[in-house]
Amino acid sequence: MRFRHPDGTTVHLAYCTNVHPAETLDGVLAQLRDHCEPVRRRLGRDRLGIGLWLAKDAAHALDTDPAALRGLRAALDRRGLEVVTLNGFPYEGFGAEQVKYRVYRPDWADPERLEHTTALARVLTGLLPDDLTEGSVSTLPLGWRTTWTDARADTAHAALLTLAERLDALADLTGRSVRVGLEPEPGCIVETTGDALAPLTAVGHPRIGVCVDTCHLATSFEDPHTALDALAAARVPVVKSQLSAALHAEHPRLPAVREALAAFDEPRFLHQTRTVGDTGRLHGTDDLDQALTGDALPDTSPWRAHFHVPLHAAPAAPLTSTLPVLKDALTRLVGGPHPLTRHLEVETYTWQALPPALRPRGRAQLADGIAAELALARDLLTDLGLKELP
Repeated sequence: MRFRHPDGTTVHLAYCTNVHPAETLDGVLAQLRDHCEPVRRRLGRDRLGIGLWLAKDAAHALDTDPAALRGLRAALDRRGLEVVTLNGFPYEGFGAEQVKYRVYRPDWADPERLEHTTALARVLTGLLPDDLTEGSVSTLPLGWRTTWTDARADTAHAALLTLAERLDALADLTGRSVRVGLEPEPGCIVETTGDALAPLTAVGHPRIGVCVDTCHLATSFEDPHTALDALAAARVPVVKSQLSAALHAEHPRLPAVREALAAFDEPRFLHQTRTVGDTGRLHGTDDLDQALTGDALPDTSPWRAHFHVPLHAAPAAPLTSTLPVLKDALTRLVGGPHPLTRHLEVETYTWQALPPALRPRGRAQLADGIAAELALARDLLTDLGLKELP
């Protein structure tokens, strides 16, 4: 979906296909048929943007076989779909029964991460619509904190510098510019946008920036305006933003709240949980079950958990979502005289991890839910003065 900002800039809105498990190119093509095109039809659009997640095997197939890449591009066109952004964070196995810490491997100290991200950038230049020359890829925020060392940090820094050189060469070769954004996430070396400033200013390249995920931003209790102002002051580009909402518990001390939170404690994904203590210090656990057992977290202040809840359907009381944080962030991102980013992506990959009573039953209900999320995001953009384009 395309929108015209009042300054004339085109802003793109997509939804991320990591909600549909697929490890191979055949699986990706099936996604377009079974999920993406039905969502487009529900929205009554001739064209719908999707943020493709391409696992290692699918990315390799597309990168090494020009005919396969042309075939995917033709399938997108045939189904009324377009791609300007890729989700390069998960490497493989995102549809497995248990993902948890695996999603952070390989990290940016591993050569495989550089090669995979380079492949994604090359693939994206072949998928961009004919009238566009700019694409984006979101990626792992360096690595998980407990495995990090100074030596790994140096290796990651060198890898990002190499990536920047490759992106420059790709732009010279194809005439298409791809930017890559580190996506801050709780528990990682780059947990917050503030953590991104040092490594990205050290790289100092306009093709390497940040992907602002509004669920992660909220989980770490970052103020959107402060965070985005700091990025702008440091000249760190916002390559893309993932529009998402976290789980919010205002009174975690109450038994009814604990019981409601426990329904979201599931075995597939990691649900980092954070709170701000009386001194203003951020406290956290790696997963929701750790927060719910014992006294790992203070419970006199609100808790937020890294659980991407549907944008249009906040959990029932006594829980809610951080949709207000998303709205504040979006206001700063695209509500000013000039947009800070042109690529927006709804990323609710946890539909099938919701408590059983809230999960969609079949493809049709899932498509209905994704379409409703995109409709809400569309309304937020038009409320900010952007005009929806055909």
